[in-house]
Amino acid sequence: MDYQHLTQNQRYQIQILFAEDFGPTAIGKRIGRHKSTISRELNRNSDEQGYRAAKAQNRYYLRLQAKGVERQPWRLVWNEWAVPLITEGWSPAQISGVFANSEYPVSHEWLYQRILADKRAGGTLYKHLRCQKLRKKRYGKPDRRGLLKNRVSISERPAEVETREEEGHWEADLVMGSAHQGALVTLVERKTGFMKTLAVPNKEAKGVTKAVIRMLKPLGDKVKSITFDNGKEFAGHEEIAKALNAKCYFADPYSSWQRGSNENTNGLIRQYYPKKNSNFSKVTRKEIVNLEKRLNNRPRKRLGFRSPAQVFNEGQSLN
Repeated sequence: MDYQHLTQNQRYQIQILFAEDFGPTAIGKRIGRHKSTISRELNRNSDEQGYRAAKAQNRYYLRLQAKGVERQPWRLVWNEWAVPLITEGWSPAQISGVFANSEYPVSHEWLYQRILADKRAGGTLYKHLRCQKLRKKRYGKPDRRGLLKNRVSISERPAEVETREEEGHWEADLVMGSAHQGALVTLVERKTGFMKTLAVPNKEAKGVTKAVIRMLKPLGDKVKSITFDNGKEFAGHEEIAKALNAKCYFADPYSSWQRGSNENTNGLIRQYYPKKNSNFSKVTRKEIVNLEKRLNNRPRKRLGFRSPAQVFNEGQSLN
């Protein structure tokens, strides 16, 4: 097996264990790495203040850059970020969307090319894709689902929505149960990652429209815009816009990364309701509330390890 560099997550584990007086052997056993790897890491990156994971990770990036790595910044974090996320089931589009506004933006096409190169080299990353047959680029194929009436393109969405600097801009999607056994309407606030979800019996627009209004109506001025997927289940967007006094936009066809927050949250939901074994027609309201609590109270790195609930509710966690 080829040597794998320590990941950022492993470095934080080393910091915690080292601070608790664990030695290289014990740390190595805890995180699944050889003791000599831990010893080298501690010797290389410790100072009078001890071992600091953030500083060690930064030094690692600088060493990579000094070696003349390609200009694409994701080559620097491929093993640390891309490989673990793909292994967890993230799609290139989801990765691209989540990191779109970070210091490490990456196109989904570049990620697909790296996965293809890994496959040619005998790697198995492609097996973690939802569709293991690496997709081909589309050339002029129309969206077979048709265009929704009075649909407003994401290209007309104000720039402040893209920057995530202003609260109140949401993304919407549908998570289907296996064999179309019900669905979850999912809503995610772009700045905070705060999510709302509600079960519906099917993907008919009438029920989905009522669910969106029911979830967002109580939030008042915290709803300024909603960006939808192109599914016909959102055909009631004009009714939603009127009821919530909000602007509604639609992502481009086959461009799920434009709703990266929502795609990421849907992936988290699948941890509790796997695609092959989820019946949303029988899910209870109590189960939905517990799901919201789990995800909204989970700390996020981009929020300074505060939770979406804390940020959205101005420091107050959900009870």
